[in-house]
Amino acid sequence: MTHLEPRSDPIGDPVAQVSVWNIANGLTIARLVLVPFFAAALFEHGGHSTGWRVLACVIFVVASLTDLVDGDIARKRGLVTEFGKLADPIADKALIGTALVGLSMLDELAWWVTVLILAREVGVTLLRFWVIRLGVIPASRGGKAKTMAQAWAIGLLVLPLSGAGHATATALMYLALVLTLATGLDYVSRAFSLRRSAPA
Repeated sequence: MTHLEPRSDPIGDPVAQVSVWNIANGLTIARLVLVPFFAAALFEHGGHSTGWRVLACVIFVVASLTDLVDGDIARKRGLVTEFGKLADPIADKALIGTALVGLSMLDELAWWVTVLILAREVGVTLLRFWVIRLGVIPASRGGKAKTMAQAWAIGLLVLPLSGAGHATATALMYLALVLTLATGLDYVSRAFSLRRSAPA
């Protein structure tokens, strides 16, 4: 399997009989630990400090990179644990949720965008648990594009940009919103199809 191919829902990965104290879970925990530091840097001096905003962006990028590699490491090295399957989506939602709410509080992002994205993320997470006993839903390429667009948009909005730079970041966020809602509706459709096709 190449990185360009969609993966199955990681929540359905088989669990290995290994210690929870492994590198994959360590990266997930690191992402959770970085969230409050990211928030603190973002809001330092009322969110108007260029230096602190740049630091917040760096922290966000580092945290996002751990999300790119922890799951791959867990699967390739046989380190998938129940703890990791639970903690990974929590860490993802904590990072993205904190960033979106923080940007809205600083008037860098409209609240309705934040509400729509977070509602989609929570809804899909609940759907994953709803159908996991019946099977797994393959992740789509659109889902990967959504994740990348969100990360880029948030990273750029965290930076103290103005003019064309800020307009570009905002446009990218609207693209991320479209992808977020489209992939969410696709996931809902496939989840209900899986429920309907499951044996009684």
